[in-house]
Amino acid sequence: MYKYKRSDNMTSIPFEVGKKYSRKDVYRIMNVPPERQGGNWDTGYNRYNNDWFIFANINTSGRTGHNYNNRFIGNDLEWYAKNGSKLHHKSIQQMLNPVGNIYIFAREDNNNPNFAYIGNGRVKQVFDESPVRIIWKFNDINENHPEILPEEVTEDETFVEGAKKRITVNAYERNPIARQKCLDHYGYNCSVCNFNFYERYGEIGKDFIHVHHLKEISQIGEEYEIDPIKDLRPVCPNCHAMLHRRKPAYTIEELKEIMNKNNVKSLYR
Repeated sequence: MYKYKRSDNMTSIPFEVGKKYSRKDVYRIMNVPPERQGGNWDTGYNRYNNDWFIFANINTSGRTGHNYNNRFIGNDLEWYAKNGSKLHHKSIQQMLNPVGNIYIFAREDNNNPNFAYIGNGRVKQVFDESPVRIIWKFNDINENHPEILPEEVTEDETFVEGAKKRITVNAYERNPIARQKCLDHYGYNCSVCNFNFYERYGEIGKDFIHVHHLKEISQIGEEYEIDPIKDLRPVCPNCHAMLHRRKPAYTIEELKEIMNKNNVKSLYR
């Protein structure tokens, strides 16, 4: 496993996690002069001053026609550098030993000019392959990552297959693109009790909510593809914990009925 060297000269982050940006937006925010635009910016990644900018395509090909197997593994991003890239190349070595930030953006539709900002990435693991494969982690304390949550369930080690599948479910719940699609559709109110963190706590509660996976573990296979609208729901941490008090988990409707029987009233209904 590769351990990165982090510079102490990090600047403030000019992008908001989860917000969408086009390359033109990035040019404007970073004051990139016209003569420095285009080129490598349009083909996956580019260095500007001391910072790197990575534009990753997930489940879709890029402008060059290459379709790499970029994917989220829980909170981490498995990403492939350009075709033919090798570990000793200068650009790769600069990413492995960054002087500035590594701003990572992602999209699932190559016809959409907008990319979701995933975060300031740092290398978690690198593979000496061609193209080079890197696992990026996002743990910058200056960024708000609402999808990065403690594991909701710890499986008994004797249930190896069940434990493996539970980790898979948690990974689906933490995929930032799937998570945001769910929240864009359903909003930030808890699907069980209707609690809204922003209404209760103000600015510090903005955009905070857990996301719950509806599928039973037994229905999840290795080739399963998540549907953020059908499979995910926003829930507050309390209700999320209560949903998993039983195996298999309670349904949202069952938990609502339990609350009704105990005369629990939402603050926001």
